[in-house]
Amino acid sequence: MGSGTWSTDVYSAAESYRRSTGASAFAYSDSGATSTHPSLDPKGVALRESRDSDEHPESVGIAVLFDVTGSMGGVPRALQQKLPGLLGLLLRKGYVEHPQILFGAVGDATCDRAPLQIGQFEADNRMDDDLGRILLEGGGGGQMRESYELALHFMARHTALDCFEKRGRRGYLFLIGDELAYPKVKAREVAKVIGAGIGEDVPVAEILREAQRLYDVYFIIPEGAYHTGDARLRDFWRDLLGQNVLYLDDPAAVCETIALTVGLGEDAIDLDAGLGHLAETGSTAGPSVSRALAPLAESRTSVVRSGAPAGLEPGDGPSATTRL
Repeated sequence: MGSGTWSTDVYSAAESYRRSTGASAFAYSDSGATSTHPSLDPKGVALRESRDSDEHPESVGIAVLFDVTGSMGGVPRALQQKLPGLLGLLLRKGYVEHPQILFGAVGDATCDRAPLQIGQFEADNRMDDDLGRILLEGGGGGQMRESYELALHFMARHTALDCFEKRGRRGYLFLIGDELAYPKVKAREVAKVIGAGIGEDVPVAEILREAQRLYDVYFIIPEGAYHTGDARLRDFWRDLLGQNVLYLDDPAAVCETIALTVGLGEDAIDLDAGLGHLAETGSTAGPSVSRALAPLAESRTSVVRSGAPAGLEPGDGPSATTRL
C-alpha cells in the first residue's frame, strides 16, 4: 500500500458532503456496528507494508494506534478533524517528504468486541477512510489495562517498512492511551485475534524491543482521561519508554504533537522552529505541544552536547534519542 497523494481538496469535499447530509466521519461506528470492520481486521494478515514506489521513492512509515475505550473515544475524532493539518506540517514544512500513515485502534482482548483494529499504510486520502471505519468501542475491561502489548506484537512481527529495510531508518509508532499494557503477549490471544501461532507468551518488554527495531515508539497520555494522573500509569510507561512518554494537556493537539515529534526525529526542525510553524498555520496548540515535547527536545539536545554517536543500532533501548 502507500500509493497516491494526499489531497486537502478531496478531504474538504468529503467534509462538506458529510455536513450537508448529516453523515458522520465515523459512519461505521456511529451506524451501530458491533464488530471490527473487515478492512481493519488483523486476523489472517501476514503484513501491513510501507513500500517505496515511483510516486514515493523514500517512504517513511508512521503508525498511530489509539485506545478507543472509555474516555479515549474523542481522540480519533480529533485526529480526523485535524488530519489535513498533520499532513500539511509533514509535507509543506518538509518534515517528511513521503509519509505513509497507518491508523489503528487498541481495545481489550479479554473482553472487547474489537480488541485490535489495523489499517493500511496510506499516502493519500484512504487514510481518512481507514479512520472512518474504526469502531469506537467504549467500555473497556475496568482493570486499568488494555491490550497494547498485542498491538506491539502486530507492529513488530506483522509490518514491513522500506525505510528500515532499504535505508536502515526506523519508522514511527505512536500509541495513545491512558492505561497499562498487560504483562505478556498471550499466545492464545494472538491466535484468536491475529490468527498466528507464537508458541509461548512473550513479556511486554521483549515485544517492545522487537518493535523498537522498526520504529521509534512513543506513548502519548492525554490529559482528562480516566487514569491520566495515576502514578502507576506514569511509572509503567516511563520504565519502558523513558522520555518517549508524552503528556498532552490538550487532547485536541494530538495531530500537532505527532507532526512535531516526527519533525524532531527527522532532524528537520528544533522545537522552537516547530512551534513557529504551528503559529504560522493559526494553530492554538503551541503551548500544549511545547509542554509535551520539551523533555524530549531537551533529551535530544543533551545527546548532541554529550557527543554521543551519530547513529544507534535499531532497538538500542527506550532512552535512545538519536535516529539512524
